[in-house]
Amino acid sequence: MTPAGLYGFFILAAFVAANVPWLSDRFLVVFKRDKNAWLRWLEWLAMYALAGGLSVGLEYKLTGTLHAQGWEFYVATLCLFLVFALPGFIYHYDLKRLLSKKTPD
Repeated sequence: MTPAGLYGFFILAAFVAANVPWLSDRFLVVFKRDKNAWLRWLEWLAMYALAGGLSVGLEYKLTGTLHAQGWEFYVATLCLFLVFALPGFIYHYDLKRLLSKKTPD
């Protein structure tokens, strides 16, 4: 796979991982459990860590080395991951309730 293909795969995987906590009612997509808002945010942080681990692996595969990053890098990636999560967040807290209301005919 070309480097451009790996970059695209990573962006898509990060987007999906950012939205999983709000689109799934299962904790970590495995355990059936009622999730409150705090558990969803905790799961979101776990998905951020998983995406970060994937990015480290892809960086090592593509360059053969790992580059040191400062705190600014992690803040920027956390904000980008938050932007990626916006569609799932809006669906879970606003759109789902709106779509479940029945319109009178």
